[in-house]
Amino acid sequence: MSQADAVAVVLMIGVIMYAVFGGADFGAGLWSLLAGGGERGRRPRELVDWAIGPVWEANHVWLIFVLVVLWTGFSSAFEAIFSTLFIPLSLAALGIVFRGAGFAFHHSARRPGGRALATAVFGVASLLTPFFLGTVVGAIAGGRVPVGNAAGDAVTSWCNPLSFLIGALFVATGAYLAAVFLVSDSRRAGAPDLERYFATRALVAAIVTGVLAAAGLVGLHRDARYIFDGLTGDGLPLLIVSLLCGTGVLVLLRRGDRRGARALAVGAVAAVIWGWGVAQWPYLLPEKLTVSAAAAPSATLTGVLVVFGIAVAVVIPSIALLFTLVQRNMVEETSRPTSS
Repeated sequence: MSQADAVAVVLMIGVIMYAVFGGADFGAGLWSLLAGGGERGRRPRELVDWAIGPVWEANHVWLIFVLVVLWTGFSSAFEAIFSTLFIPLSLAALGIVFRGAGFAFHHSARRPGGRALATAVFGVASLLTPFFLGTVVGAIAGGRVPVGNAAGDAVTSWCNPLSFLIGALFVATGAYLAAVFLVSDSRRAGAPDLERYFATRALVAAIVTGVLAAAGLVGLHRDARYIFDGLTGDGLPLLIVSLLCGTGVLVLLRRGDRRGARALAVGAVAAVIWGWGVAQWPYLLPEKLTVSAAAAPSATLTGVLVVFGIAVAVVIPSIALLFTLVQRNMVEETSRPTSS
């Protein structure tokens, strides 16, 4: 494996980590938005706040990691993507900012109206950010991002059916992950009613995600044939793994057996993203820019790999410790919901 290939693998690992943890984070915000008002909506939102409060900022470490690796290791791809797709990327970034502000202020706002507004901002931004990130992936898959600075159309590159479909799939996948995670968090909080509440939503989100994924394959066949052929060729075993993991989640939730559902949900998402990477190989921009052509000089790639090794040794154990402490209820920023 060449240095460029190794850095590309590192980049893919970062994408998977952000898709799983960031996606679940966004999905939790969507469930907060859809919880409704009154007592029925208050308790699910309390669980969301309790579950993601200690970790929501840590999840975006993976986004920063992906951006830095792409910028440093494959600058020509970074240039093409960020110049052509600056509109959806800017909207996604604004969504992250507003989402963070909404999450912070809906705890500290003194007036009920201010808290309600902050909660709405948190939820809407949690919907819009993954959608716009998905349109970026759709634009790249559809071959609408040519090599060069602002070489592609700033509007039609991402305003098209395939991009919108992938954007919707990103939103649904986040909702699916979040619901499965929140089932486990409900059990951890000792709230069986919320466990049933989110189990039902996890089943619905899984079905919606599956339908959108099937529609996505149709869209790829029409507008991104290179990716479609890769997914149904070399990437097919990973798609099958994803399907089996997703089916396992449905079976466990249907039977009321929650153990293992979270790991299988993560496996389903990680497998399909890795399959996408296999399908797109060896291109960063399908049929326009290969990994080797976009790669930085050898010394730069070596530096990226060294930094990644340091991160594995230092940063990842720290994040793992944070999640472990949260799962053991040793770190809590808000009071847990009471059983009902």
